Amino acid sequence: MAGEVLVDALPYIDLGYDDPGVREAVRSQSLLYSQIALSLISLVALQAIAMVEEECRRYRPTKNYLEHLPSLNTTTFETELMAAEFERIQNRLPMEPLSMKRYELPPPPTGKMNEVTAWLESVDNSMAQLEHQAVRAMNLELMSEYGCEMWKSYLETLVAMQAKCQTRLAEIKKEIQDVNWARKTKQTQGGEKLRSLEAQWVMLVSKNYEIEQACAKLEERLYQKKLELNALQPASASGRRASEEERKD
Repeated sequence: MAGEVLVDALPYIDLGYDDPGVREAVRSQSLLYSQIALSLISLVALQAIAMVEEECRRYRPTKNYLEHLPSLNTTTFETELMAAEFERIQNRLPMEPLSMKRYELPPPPTGKMNEVTAWLESVDNSMAQLEHQAVRAMNLELMSEYGCEMWKSYLETLVAMQAKCQTRLAEIKKEIQDVNWARKTKQTQGGEKLRSLEAQWVMLVSKNYEIEQACAKLEERLYQKKLELNALQPASASGRRASEEERKD
């Protein structure tokens, strides 16, 4: 059938690999094949380099040899942030440090101590900081109240996932064992059939050899008989001529 893979290796019944010298012979053969493959790869690489060099020698580009191609757009995947960063790098400007202003509570500058707008900005900043700290405190309270139970639930989920994975792993191992057992059974049965066919083949080859030997002996005997017959034919012919001459006399 199309798509079938013919596997001619029977590892469960082919025990010749463990014979003395076979393992070393296989390793040396594999090493030889590896060296041949590396040599072929090197040869192909050298041929490719030679072809490129030959093309470079024959090709003489002109100034307008790219006119038939559209102009290259280098900003296709460029964002505004990337463009600003590229411009900063091109101008060799230092990177701006991370602003920590929102985590501080500075008063208005000395020159703006009497300005209401400056104080409103400071108050807004302090209110934002206070709200942030309140959210952090709320998160800590929630973690203290529900964190332990949440971690227990999370660990139970992990244990259930581990148990499911262990069950699936055991199923896969059993499937692998079943496949290996089926392969071993099939190969063992095939090995018995192969041994029977091999014994039958040896018997038929031996019988054919015996038949060939008998045929060769018969041909030799026939050849000897022909030689004897050919040797007797002149003597019988001369005897007949002598008897005919006597009758005539």
